[in-house]
Amino acid sequence: MFVCIGIAVVLGATLTGFSMAGGHVHSLIHPSEIVTIGGAALGALIASSPTKVLKDIMHGLIALLKGGNSDKKTYTEVFQVLYHFFRIGRRDGLLAWESLLSESSDTVFGKYPRVAKDHHLVEFISGALTAASEGIEANQLQEMLETEIRVMDEEHHAVTGALSRTADALPGFGIVAAVLGIVITMQAIDGPVEEIGHKVGAALVGTFLGILMSYGVLGPVVGRMESMGAEETTLRQTIAASIVGFVDGGTPKVVLDKARRGIPTGARPTVHEMEELYKEVEK
Repeated sequence: MFVCIGIAVVLGATLTGFSMAGGHVHSLIHPSEIVTIGGAALGALIASSPTKVLKDIMHGLIALLKGGNSDKKTYTEVFQVLYHFFRIGRRDGLLAWESLLSESSDTVFGKYPRVAKDHHLVEFISGALTAASEGIEANQLQEMLETEIRVMDEEHHAVTGALSRTADALPGFGIVAAVLGIVITMQAIDGPVEEIGHKVGAALVGTFLGILMSYGVLGPVVGRMESMGAEETTLRQTIAASIVGFVDGGTPKVVLDKARRGIPTGARPTVHEMEELYKEVEK
């Protein structure tokens, strides 16, 4: 949401300033320039990216519009899910997790919508708990989860890297559109002055659009996606540390409190909020 607001501010300020200087917004509307720049950028992105990366880009843009899923409410629900499993594991043993996880994801996860709607998050938690229930040692479990997190992080960097290269290429494609516009202008060089001026203006709009799309639209999108990726990595590291700590012999509340302290302050539940979520699970 904030990405859309920010881009709207960029475009609004640019067009408002142009109008205040005496310009006419309709003079910036040239569909041919947009097709040239946008089509060339899209083609370069497709040519340079594997199918997996292109699919991940689409999923990432959708997640960006939704605002991500690594805020305080998500952390609270994650801790509730983990506390639920930890209480069962402490009472009945880790093998009790197998039957609970094999029944249905709705058995536990369905009670917590912020977690349940993120199937990647559910799969990560379920996979870690399943591995732990099979008797894997704590150090081996930690190594396995760190490997999984690293792979996910690398895949995310592949997405932002592809979009970043496209953003860097947009000013160049703007110049290409401008050169094509000048070629068209030269073909009408013996025409009326007004027509020549219009064509030169259209050519310059190509350069303007390329730079604006690079630094005002796609660049901020890439930056926000990188931030979301870092937030998701931190969330998964918190989950991994909690499960490994419990498997290593820690008590549920001590393990979760230790994990809580590693969360960024903006998303970190307070001690009082942790006590409240414990009580809700215990009910």
